[in-house]
Amino acid sequence: MAPNILVFDSGLGGLTVYREIVKARPDANYVYVADDAFFPYGAHEQDALIARVVPLMGELIAAHKPDLIVIACNTASVQALAALRERYKVPFVGTVPAIKPACAASRTKRISVLGTKATVAREYTRVLIREFAGDCAVDLIGSGQLAGIAEAELAGKPAPDADIAAELAPCFVDKDSRRTDAIVLACTHYPLLLRRLIALAPWPVDWIDPAPAIARRVVDLLGRAESSRGTTEAVFTSGRLPLPHVARELTR
Repeated sequence: MAPNILVFDSGLGGLTVYREIVKARPDANYVYVADDAFFPYGAHEQDALIARVVPLMGELIAAHKPDLIVIACNTASVQALAALRERYKVPFVGTVPAIKPACAASRTKRISVLGTKATVAREYTRVLIREFAGDCAVDLIGSGQLAGIAEAELAGKPAPDADIAAELAPCFVDKDSRRTDAIVLACTHYPLLLRRLIALAPWPVDWIDPAPAIARRVVDLLGRAESSRGTTEAVFTSGRLPLPHVARELTR
C-alpha cells in the first residue's frame, strides 16, 4: 500500500523538497501544507514558532493521517523539530543545513551557510559546525529578505538584481588565502532563486541544496516506489488558493 506523506513548510519553499521526494516515491499520496498565514517563519522567536507549529501539526495529523512527515523548512526544523518528535509518534524527516557534505567537498576549506536569520542564529547550527566542519572555515549569513523574494519570484514578481545581490554578497569571502567555494542553501526557498543566484555570484561556487538528501532519507524510511501513481493535495493555512502554475505542479 502506498504511503501518505505530509510535506510541511511556511510557504512555497518546500516545493524544492517535494519535487525531489516525488521523483523518488511517485507512488505516494502527498499533502503539501504551506503555513503561509504565519510566513515568514524566520521573523518569529523560537517560542512563538513552537507554539504555532506543534498544535497545528496535531490538527494536520488528525486530518490527514500521514505515515511520514517531512519538515521542508530549515527554520522550523532547527527550532521546532525536537518538540514535534517529543509530542507525536509519526516519523519526521527534518531539513538542516548541509554543513557536513559542503565541508567535505570544499577544496578551499571555506564555505558559507546562507539561511534565515533564525536558522543561522540557532545553537543547533553551531553544533553542526563544531561536529562536522573540521578545518573548514564556515561563514554564517542570515538573510531577512530572500525567502520573501523567492515567494514573489514564484508569483511572477521578480525582485531587482541589486536586491538579491545585496543579500548574497556577504556569502563570498576571500580571507586568509581561502576563498568561498561552496554555499549551503539553508532555506528551502532559496533554490527557487538558484538561476539568479548563479548569475549574480561574483565567482563560481558549488550550491548545496539539501533536497536530494531528504528524498534519499524518505526512501530509507519507507522503501522504494511501487508501480502505482499517487496524488497530491495542497493546503494553505491562509485559505488562499495556490497560483495556477503552482496548482498544476501539485496536481498529479
